[in-house]
Amino acid sequence: MPTIRDLVAAIREREGVQAAVVLGRDGLVIDGQAAPQIDSESVAAHVPPILLAAEELGHASQQGALHTAVFEHERGFALVASLSPDAVLLVHASPSVNLAQLLYELRRNRANIASLV
Repeated sequence: MPTIRDLVAAIREREGVQAAVVLGRDGLVIDGQAAPQIDSESVAAHVPPILLAAEELGHASQQGALHTAVFEHERGFALVASLSPDAVLLVHASPSVNLAQLLYELRRNRANIASLV
């Protein structure tokens, strides 16, 4: 059976993915791999307030719980996917990543990924 480490490695190996980090909703890293220029722990610490705001937006607009958020930055993307009440997946990717394919695979495999956490 695959582990969280296997999941992180598989996502990180995708072309264009610079970081894959599983973190708790408190912002602490559970497991992750990142390119040398990305400080996983520092980046993960910024996720909880963003996640909270996005979830509040979903509830206020009656859209329900947050599943995935995509942020497009000047030099790439950040994806935040809710895995469970306790864990989140953060993926950083370059502009060249096949974003549609990555989102599709995360969505299709959400339950399998969540079972590892």
